[in-house]
Amino acid sequence: MTAYALETKSVIKTYQSDSGTIYAVDDVSLQVAAGEFVALVGPSGSGKTTMLSMLAALLQPSSGQILLDGQDLAGTDDLQRVTMRREKIGFTFQANNLVPYLSAVENVELMLRLNNKLDKAGKLRARELLARLGLGERLHNLPGQMSGGQQQRVAIARALIHNPSLVLADEPTASLDTERAYQVVETFAGLIHEQQRAGIMVTHDLRMCEYVDRVLQMQDGKLVRIYSTHDEIMELVRGGRH
Repeated sequence: MTAYALETKSVIKTYQSDSGTIYAVDDVSLQVAAGEFVALVGPSGSGKTTMLSMLAALLQPSSGQILLDGQDLAGTDDLQRVTMRREKIGFTFQANNLVPYLSAVENVELMLRLNNKLDKAGKLRARELLARLGLGERLHNLPGQMSGGQQQRVAIARALIHNPSLVLADEPTASLDTERAYQVVETFAGLIHEQQRAGIMVTHDLRMCEYVDRVLQMQDGKLVRIYSTHDEIMELVRGGRH
Protein backbone atom coordinates (compact mmCIF):
# COMPACT_ATOMS: atom_id res chain seq x y z
CA MET A 1 0.00 0.00 0.00
CA THR A 2 1.34 3.45 -0.94
CA ALA A 3 2.02 5.78 1.98
CA TYR A 4 0.84 9.22 0.87
CA ALA A 5 2.22 12.42 2.35
CA LEU A 6 -1.26 13.90 1.99
CA GLU A 7 -4.59 12.13 1.79
CA THR A 8 -8.15 13.42 2.10
CA LYS A 9 -11.14 11.19 2.71
CA SER A 10 -14.65 12.38 1.84
CA VAL A 11 -13.95 15.99 2.79
CA ILE A 12 -17.02 18.23 2.91
CA LYS A 13 -17.25 21.94 3.68
CA THR A 14 -20.70 23.48 4.00
CA TYR A 15 -22.02 26.94 4.74
CA GLN A 16 -25.51 28.00 5.69
CA SER A 17 -27.35 30.65 3.72
CA ASP A 18 -30.90 31.98 3.56
CA SER A 19 -31.59 29.55 0.74
CA GLY A 20 -30.21 26.52 2.58
CA THR A 21 -26.94 24.59 2.79
CA ILE A 22 -24.16 25.45 0.36
CA TYR A 23 -21.59 22.74 -0.39
CA ALA A 24 -18.35 24.64 -1.07
CA VAL A 25 -16.48 21.30 -1.13
CA ASP A 26 -18.52 18.16 -1.64
CA ASP A 27 -17.09 14.73 -0.79
CA VAL A 28 -13.55 15.20 -2.12
CA SER A 29 -11.03 12.37 -1.71
CA LEU A 30 -7.51 12.76 -3.09
CA GLN A 31 -3.94 11.60 -2.49
CA VAL A 32 -0.56 13.23 -3.10
CA ALA A 33 2.69 11.33 -2.69
CA ALA A 34 6.02 12.76 -1.55
CA GLY A 35 7.83 14.13 -4.58
CA GLU A 36 4.61 14.63 -6.54
CA PHE A 37 3.51 18.02 -7.89
CA VAL A 38 -0.24 18.33 -8.51
CA ALA A 39 -2.32 21.16 -9.99
CA LEU A 40 -5.80 21.91 -8.67
CA VAL A 41 -7.87 23.65 -11.35
CA GLY A 42 -11.44 24.73 -11.92
CA PRO A 43 -13.59 27.78 -12.61
CA SER A 44 -14.23 30.50 -10.05
CA GLY A 45 -16.50 29.10 -7.36
CA SER A 46 -15.49 25.50 -8.00
CA GLY A 47 -14.22 25.02 -4.44
CA LYS A 48 -10.49 24.84 -5.15
CA THR A 49 -9.56 27.79 -2.91
CA THR A 50 -11.72 26.45 -0.07
CA MET A 51 -10.06 23.06 -0.53
CA LEU A 52 -6.60 24.64 -0.40
CA SER A 53 -7.50 26.52 2.79
CA MET A 54 -8.49 23.26 4.45
CA LEU A 55 -5.29 21.54 3.28
CA ALA A 56 -3.37 24.48 4.77
CA ALA A 57 -5.10 23.92 8.13
CA LEU A 58 -6.56 27.43 7.88
CA LEU A 59 -10.12 26.14 7.64
CA GLN A 60 -11.78 23.17 9.31
CA PRO A 61 -13.82 20.75 7.15
CA SER A 62 -17.44 20.15 8.10
CA SER A 63 -16.75 16.43 7.84
CA GLY A 64 -14.14 14.02 6.48
CA GLN A 65 -10.44 13.53 7.11
CA ILE A 66 -7.32 15.38 5.99
CA LEU A 67 -4.28 13.24 6.74
CA LEU A 68 -0.83 14.85 6.63
CA ASP A 69 1.91 12.33 7.36
CA GLY A 70 -0.85 10.17 8.79
CA GLN A 71 -2.10 12.80 11.26
CA ASP A 72 -5.67 14.01 10.82
CA LEU A 73 -5.74 17.81 10.57
CA ALA A 74 -9.50 17.74 11.08
CA GLY A 75 -9.03 16.13 14.48
CA THR A 76 -6.58 18.66 15.90
CA ASP A 77 -7.18 21.64 18.19
CA ASP A 78 -6.19 25.21 17.37
CA LEU A 79 -2.72 24.97 18.92
CA GLN A 80 -1.94 21.70 17.14
CA ARG A 81 -3.04 23.19 13.80
CA VAL A 82 -0.81 26.22 14.30
CA THR A 83 2.13 23.93 15.08
CA MET A 84 1.47 21.74 12.03
CA ARG A 85 1.18 24.78 9.76
CA ARG A 86 4.48 26.11 11.04
CA GLU A 87 6.39 22.82 10.95
CA LYS A 88 4.86 20.67 8.20
CA ILE A 89 3.32 23.07 5.65
CA GLY A 90 4.96 25.58 3.32
CA PHE A 91 3.06 28.37 1.55
CA THR A 92 3.56 30.28 -1.68
CA PHE A 93 0.73 32.63 -2.52
CA GLN A 94 -0.03 35.14 -5.27
CA ALA A 95 0.66 37.98 -2.85
CA ASN A 96 4.00 36.60 -1.72
CA ASN A 97 3.68 38.25 1.71
CA LEU A 98 7.39 38.92 2.07
CA VAL A 99 8.29 41.11 5.05
CA PRO A 100 9.21 44.42 3.34
CA TYR A 101 11.91 45.46 5.80
CA LEU A 102 13.72 42.10 5.75
CA SER A 103 16.24 41.13 3.08
CA ALA A 104 15.74 38.10 0.83
CA VAL A 105 17.82 35.83 3.04
CA GLU A 106 16.20 37.19 6.22
CA ASN A 107 12.74 36.47 4.80
CA VAL A 108 13.78 32.87 4.15
CA GLU A 109 15.47 32.52 7.55
CA LEU A 110 12.27 33.73 9.21
CA MET A 111 10.65 30.29 8.83
CA LEU A 112 13.63 28.70 10.57
CA ARG A 113 13.50 31.32 13.31
CA LEU A 114 9.80 30.60 13.92
CA ASN A 115 10.65 26.89 14.28
CA ASN A 116 13.66 27.57 16.54
CA LYS A 117 15.96 26.06 13.90
CA LEU A 118 17.97 29.10 12.84
CA ASP A 119 21.43 27.67 13.43
CA LYS A 120 24.61 27.89 11.36
CA ALA A 121 23.52 25.01 9.11
CA GLY A 122 20.11 26.59 8.58
CA LYS A 123 21.62 29.92 7.59
CA LEU A 124 23.88 28.16 5.10
CA ARG A 125 20.95 26.22 3.68
CA ALA A 126 18.96 29.44 3.21
CA ARG A 127 21.79 30.97 1.18
CA GLU A 128 22.29 27.80 -0.85
CA LEU A 129 18.58 27.55 -1.65
CA LEU A 130 18.40 31.17 -2.80
CA ALA A 131 21.50 30.61 -4.93
CA ARG A 132 19.84 27.50 -6.40
CA LEU A 133 16.94 29.78 -7.35
CA GLY A 134 19.27 32.21 -9.11
CA LEU A 135 19.25 34.78 -6.32
CA GLY A 136 22.79 34.41 -5.04
CA GLU A 137 23.48 38.06 -5.87
CA ARG A 138 20.24 39.24 -4.25
CA LEU A 139 20.64 37.84 -0.73
CA HIS A 140 20.66 41.24 0.93
CA ASN A 141 18.12 43.00 -1.28
CA LEU A 142 14.82 44.10 0.21
CA PRO A 143 11.63 42.92 -1.57
CA GLY A 144 11.13 46.42 -2.99
CA GLN A 145 14.50 46.13 -4.71
CA MET A 146 13.53 42.94 -6.56
CA SER A 147 11.26 42.13 -9.52
CA GLY A 148 7.99 40.24 -9.11
CA GLY A 149 9.58 37.03 -10.33
CA GLN A 150 12.51 37.40 -7.94
CA GLN A 151 10.16 38.03 -5.03
CA GLN A 152 8.17 34.93 -5.92
CA ARG A 153 11.36 32.85 -5.94
CA VAL A 154 12.19 34.17 -2.45
CA ALA A 155 8.71 33.06 -1.41
CA ILE A 156 9.39 29.60 -2.85
CA ALA A 157 12.63 29.37 -0.86
CA ARG A 158 10.78 30.45 2.28
CA ALA A 159 8.13 27.78 1.67
CA LEU A 160 10.74 25.01 1.36
CA ILE A 161 13.47 26.01 3.84
CA HIS A 162 11.98 24.28 6.91
CA ASN A 163 11.63 20.93 5.12
CA PRO A 164 7.81 20.77 5.15
CA SER A 165 5.94 17.64 4.16
CA LEU A 166 3.42 19.63 2.11
CA VAL A 167 3.96 22.74 -0.02
CA LEU A 168 0.94 24.73 -1.24
CA ALA A 169 0.91 27.39 -3.95
CA ASP A 170 -2.15 29.58 -4.51
CA GLU A 171 -2.06 31.23 -7.96
CA PRO A 172 1.72 31.79 -7.66
CA THR A 173 2.05 33.20 -11.19
CA ALA A 174 -1.02 35.44 -11.41
CA SER A 175 1.01 38.66 -11.13
CA LEU A 176 3.85 37.55 -13.44
CA ASP A 177 4.31 37.80 -17.19
CA THR A 178 4.25 34.54 -19.13
CA GLU A 179 8.02 34.02 -19.36
CA ARG A 180 8.60 34.62 -15.66
CA ALA A 181 5.56 32.50 -14.79
CA TYR A 182 6.99 29.52 -16.67
CA GLN A 183 10.36 30.01 -14.94
CA VAL A 184 8.80 30.16 -11.49
CA VAL A 185 6.62 27.05 -11.94
CA GLU A 186 9.40 25.05 -13.61
CA THR A 187 11.76 25.88 -10.73
CA PHE A 188 9.08 25.12 -8.16
CA ALA A 189 8.34 21.76 -9.77
CA GLY A 190 12.03 20.89 -9.87
CA LEU A 191 12.45 21.56 -6.16
CA ILE A 192 9.30 19.60 -5.26
CA HIS A 193 10.70 16.58 -7.09
CA GLU A 194 14.26 17.05 -5.87
CA GLN A 195 13.37 17.53 -2.21
CA GLN A 196 10.59 14.92 -2.21
CA ARG A 197 7.83 17.22 -0.97
CA ALA A 198 4.15 16.82 -1.74
CA GLY A 199 3.19 19.90 -3.76
CA ILE A 200 -0.20 21.32 -4.74
CA MET A 201 -0.67 24.39 -6.94
CA VAL A 202 -4.00 26.10 -7.46
CA THR A 203 -3.94 27.86 -10.82
CA HIS A 204 -6.33 29.38 -13.32
CA ASP A 205 -3.64 29.25 -16.02
CA LEU A 206 -3.81 25.80 -17.62
CA ARG A 207 -0.53 26.46 -19.43
CA MET A 208 1.28 26.08 -16.10
CA CYS A 209 0.08 22.48 -15.84
CA GLU A 210 2.89 21.51 -18.21
CA TYR A 211 5.14 21.10 -15.17
CA VAL A 212 2.89 19.02 -12.91
CA ASP A 213 2.53 15.27 -12.52
CA ARG A 214 -1.27 15.22 -12.28
CA VAL A 215 -4.13 17.68 -12.66
CA LEU A 216 -7.18 17.54 -10.39
CA GLN A 217 -10.20 19.37 -11.81
CA MET A 218 -12.95 20.66 -9.52
CA GLN A 219 -16.42 21.89 -10.39
CA ASP A 220 -19.31 22.83 -8.10
CA GLY A 221 -17.36 21.63 -5.07
CA LYS A 222 -16.68 18.17 -6.50
CA LEU A 223 -13.55 16.54 -7.89
CA VAL A 224 -14.82 15.79 -11.39
CA ARG A 225 -11.73 14.63 -13.30
CA ILE A 226 -8.11 13.61 -12.80
CA TYR A 227 -5.57 14.02 -15.61
CA SER A 228 -2.85 11.54 -14.76
CA THR A 229 -0.93 10.82 -17.96
CA HIS A 230 1.44 13.10 -19.84
CA ASP A 231 -0.72 13.01 -22.96
CA GLU A 232 -3.86 13.96 -21.03
CA ILE A 233 -2.09 16.82 -19.29
CA MET A 234 -0.54 18.16 -22.50
CA GLU A 235 -3.93 18.09 -24.22
CA LEU A 236 -5.25 20.22 -21.36
CA VAL A 237 -2.24 22.57 -21.65
CA ARG A 238 -2.76 22.98 -25.39
CA GLY A 239 -6.38 23.87 -24.73
CA GLY A 240 -5.22 26.53 -22.27
CA ARG A 241 -3.02 28.14 -24.91
CA HIS A 242 -5.93 28.94 -27.22
